[in-house]
Amino acid sequence: MDIRDVLIKPLVSEKSAKASEEKNQFGFIVDRRANKIEIKNAIKNMYGVDAVSVNTAVIPGKSKVKFTKTGVMKGQTSAYKKAYVTLAQGDTIDFFNNI
Repeated sequence: MDIRDVLIKPLVSEKSAKASEEKNQFGFIVDRRANKIEIKNAIKNMYGVDAVSVNTAVIPGKSKVKFTKTGVMKGQTSAYKKAYVTLAQGDTIDFFNNI
């Protein structure tokens, strides 16, 4: 698997901002086939920081129901994988430096 295919996008939310301040931990949405070693190498190559640990979680898809004028519409959201990366002391990732 290519390194550019491992990381899909960073998680930017209030919860992830708090985790980055308190625990130096950053969240990413990653490819479902990627393992922890591939995620760790992708973080090192893309951002130039050392990851101490990588925790992953597969979020299952949810079924959704909409009630519309034409009737009931059923669907499902996609399943995805999250990775929480704890960085070494003194390292940080700035997602907003190119804005």
